[in-house]
Amino acid sequence: MSEYNGNEKAIQIFENLSPYFQGLGDPVRQQIVALLINKEHLNVTQIAEHIPMSRPTVSHHLKILRQSGLLKVQKKGTEMFYSLEFDEVIGLMKQLVHFVEKECQC
Repeated sequence: MSEYNGNEKAIQIFENLSPYFQGLGDPVRQQIVALLINKEHLNVTQIAEHIPMSRPTVSHHLKILRQSGLLKVQKKGTEMFYSLEFDEVIGLMKQLVHFVEKECQC
């Protein structure tokens, strides 16, 4: 692969990962993701019990995580339950790692 094509490939992978990096770019959102790693799903009240922020602030961070594609939401009755949606981001991260291992001459 030429250097130019390699750069294009790297840029494409980073562009695809950009929403996920933005979603994870805040320590509060990182805490929420870490909390959900060991849970099947939680509602905003349950999440707010573990995050030292108000419920509206936690809801704001959940919205950003949802928009970035890192969370999925399921409505049960009147409650919204959040869980991780990592399949796509994990696949993209694997592509990035594979690309770097293959192309990097470090």
